[in-house]
Amino acid sequence: MQLTDFLPTTKKELELRGWNEVDIILFSADAYVDHPAFGAAVIGRCLEAAGYRVAIVPQPDWHGDYRDFKKLGRPRLFFGIAPGCMDSMVNKYTANRRLRSEDAYSPDGRHDLRPEYPTIVYTRILKELFPDVPVVLGGIEASLRRLTHYDYWQDKLCKCILCDSHADLIIYGMGERPTLELCRQLEAGLPITAVHDIPQTVYLARESEIEGGICPDDIVLHSHEECLRNKRAQAENFRHIEEESNKMHAQRLLQRVDGRYAVVNPPYPPMTTEEMDASFDLPYTRVPHPKYKGKRIPAYEMIRHSVNIHRGCFGGCAFCTISAHQGKFISCRSKESILREVRQVVAMDDFKGYLSDLGGPSANMYGMGGKDRSLCERCKRPSCVHPRICPNLNTDHSRLIDLYRAVDAIPGVKKSFIGSGVRYDLLLHRSDDERVNQAAKAYTEELICHHVSGRLKVAPEHTSDRVLQLMRKPSFRLFGDFKRLFDRINSQHGLRQQLIPYFISSHPGCHEEDMAQLAILTKRMDFQLEQIQDFTPTPMTVSTEAWYTGLHPYTLEPVYSAKSPQEKLAQRQYFFWYQPAQRRQIEQSLRRIGRADLIPQLFGGMPPKNVPPKNRPSKKPPRRP
Repeated sequence: MQLTDFLPTTKKELELRGWNEVDIILFSADAYVDHPAFGAAVIGRCLEAAGYRVAIVPQPDWHGDYRDFKKLGRPRLFFGIAPGCMDSMVNKYTANRRLRSEDAYSPDGRHDLRPEYPTIVYTRILKELFPDVPVVLGGIEASLRRLTHYDYWQDKLCKCILCDSHADLIIYGMGERPTLELCRQLEAGLPITAVHDIPQTVYLARESEIEGGICPDDIVLHSHEECLRNKRAQAENFRHIEEESNKMHAQRLLQRVDGRYAVVNPPYPPMTTEEMDASFDLPYTRVPHPKYKGKRIPAYEMIRHSVNIHRGCFGGCAFCTISAHQGKFISCRSKESILREVRQVVAMDDFKGYLSDLGGPSANMYGMGGKDRSLCERCKRPSCVHPRICPNLNTDHSRLIDLYRAVDAIPGVKKSFIGSGVRYDLLLHRSDDERVNQAAKAYTEELICHHVSGRLKVAPEHTSDRVLQLMRKPSFRLFGDFKRLFDRINSQHGLRQQLIPYFISSHPGCHEEDMAQLAILTKRMDFQLEQIQDFTPTPMTVSTEAWYTGLHPYTLEPVYSAKSPQEKLAQRQYFFWYQPAQRRQIEQSLRRIGRADLIPQLFGGMPPKNVPPKNRPSKKPPRRP
């Protein structure tokens, strides 16, 4: 593989192509992996396919003389900021604001290659060096900060990220179409300050400069300044922000800030299958740039033998940012495009026959959508499955079964695993169409018997139906139903596979007693939990707004949240009830909250923590006489 097989990253690589100028330079806070799972590579390849000269500067050094920002010179059209596949602060810090053990998107997991808030840091440097060159923001960091938002790491309400970064435009969501349209308008001679009509973009303007003026159909949100004064205003804003992110025909949003307006243009319609195929079929090398030879990029190691089959998620989970970025409508690749990529994976030198994942944001939403599209066009529900599965939703798993079997039939594929999370409520749903019910039954058996690598991940998230209602998750009863089904299929086929549930502590609405009940219920199901997390408030989710404002954005009713380190630790400890070191503290906590009656249910049948050694059962087998 040659350097010219990748998008250029250095002056030398430009010279190898015979270029003395580039049209767009992308600055990425991730290592450059030329793979369709990495946003900078996707945008770069799309622009290249449209005939533009594109370069990528991965993880530039933001200290010292800024040489990495100057090395490729001035682009003809604009600088693009790609802050990373994950929000930079989630990538860097745990829910307790502690530094994570590694940066998964950096070579060898290094921590020192990415600043906090790279969108702001990179843009300010570029504006200092090249004040007249447009800077365009993209990626999840800018998407989730396109309006007033709560920042957990600074513990304050922040403005639209255009204000703090001094960039010219945000492209939010999946950026192929708006980026290409921006290039066309700039090529036509329009200055960036006049680019106001592209869907899925955000710009700042004075009232007199707003495209078409403020119209009756626009939604004018409470100003940033009003949100600072009044948390209720922030909660009220968020309902509009979420609903317009998930509508097929959205309204324009405007929010006054610093004497101007942040104008959020409605998103493009969901991508068609043809558009999805065009993006995924671009000539990615599917490997890291040669500059990383001998280095490990953890995120790439996880996905190198995986294939993404769709975008979007209609789950609408209250704590999740997927719908804010990708929307709730599913955009699917064709089976042919997916099979082409699988064949590319099979041809990789290190492929041993096992696909690590054939999935998407939710693995089993491929091919699903509204039966009557006209109903979807009028819908503003953020979730198609909560509080109950929409009767207009087609939950047929037939296309997925066909896809899995087609993939497994490819020579060289020994097994394809489903590593993405599975929505078991879709599998258990009883449709009016018996054919759809039979397909769900067949899919469940196909999944468990042929696509589980010993452990199937699902996400009940909690056991309290009251908390689950706030999370927009199904009743815990459904998890029990699915576990029984999982165990029965395993038993019938002689399999010994594990179900791995995910749970969250300290979510808004969750009290310490709820966590004690979670421990008791999961103990009865014979789980010692591994996949757990403390709720982390991230920008642009219902849960974060409830956590910050103390009000549910849709009902404006008060919601309790555990906020102090002591409150959060008190909830988290119940995940580890089975560890002897935790028992005394948990017993004290249960007495403190007046639920000492739960102690026998949690620790009944377990030996007391401090039994004298002579009374403890020996861990060694008895000696033979």
